[in-house]
Amino acid sequence: MINRRKFLLKSTIGTSGILLGVNALGKTIELKSASNYPIVISTWDFGIPANQAAWKVLSKGGRALDAVEAGVRIPEADPKNHSVGASGYPDRDGHVTLDACIMDEKGNCGGVAAMEYIDHPISVARMVMEKTPHVLLVGEGATQFALENGFKKKQLLNDESKKAWQEWLKTSKYQPEINVENKYYTPQKLPGNQYNHDTIGMLALDAAGNISGACTTSGMAFKLHGRVGDSPIIGAGLFVDNEVGGATSTGVGEEVIRNVGSFLVVELMRQGYTPENACKEAVNRIIKKNPEKAKNLQVGFLALNKKGEYGAYAIQKGFSYAVCNSEKQDTLIKGQSIY
Repeated sequence: MINRRKFLLKSTIGTSGILLGVNALGKTIELKSASNYPIVISTWDFGIPANQAAWKVLSKGGRALDAVEAGVRIPEADPKNHSVGASGYPDRDGHVTLDACIMDEKGNCGGVAAMEYIDHPISVARMVMEKTPHVLLVGEGATQFALENGFKKKQLLNDESKKAWQEWLKTSKYQPEINVENKYYTPQKLPGNQYNHDTIGMLALDAAGNISGACTTSGMAFKLHGRVGDSPIIGAGLFVDNEVGGATSTGVGEEVIRNVGSFLVVELMRQGYTPENACKEAVNRIIKKNPEKAKNLQVGFLALNKKGEYGAYAIQKGFSYAVCNSEKQDTLIKGQSIY
């Protein structure tokens, strides 16, 4: 007897063939599936636990949008993670400001930027998408919207982040370090009292063949108050086109914005580029504009196409990304790089 309120999948998710499901109207539908999806991918080593949370949704036939939101909420809540969410490093004035965006298979999208006091910006971004006619809310307006919709106000500057900020104030030298985000589990004092960190971008392809993405960050450590990078900006930090695939970015957001990076990667895949080659070309566009500058900064792109094929490329060595599907839930892959 079919329970028409639940999605039905074959016991072995990810095998080739046709899967049967039930839509909201109670009609049986066919779900096109392939050996390499459902799948979820995300940036950096903290993408592993994030992917595992997303996989809990995907493995039950859930929607990619729900999966990416659930996934990136894990690093947002991690007290060890000074790159994302509640434990992020503050700006130069001591304010922890958070950025995030989300995009679904229908082209719906929402984001928040420079938002304070709310520890799950990705969920506020989704609410912006679903409950307002807007795409992006910023600053006090974003916080007000969150509070009006049931989110709780929270002091985000924790003791460890505050200590790092106070140490930085001794020199107030802003010089981001490449790939320091990989050291977030054991925060370190860096040469010259420099600190840096990064973003989680996540892309998921569900059993119905639909793709969604999410991106969330606390931004660059000790940035100017009010600075916003690429992470909450659709087309820069994240872009999804359900006919083609999706892309997300990490690294120095200003360079991604200048090149509308994630949109570029998706458009290159539309032209026939593989995910990896599309990411490589986007990286090369950044380098060609200013080769000398590019030698001292990191930008990486991660992409997933509609076939469930994925790839990444970065300017510098050290970029990694996590992959999760029916065969593997804890795989970390070293991304290719130009330098």
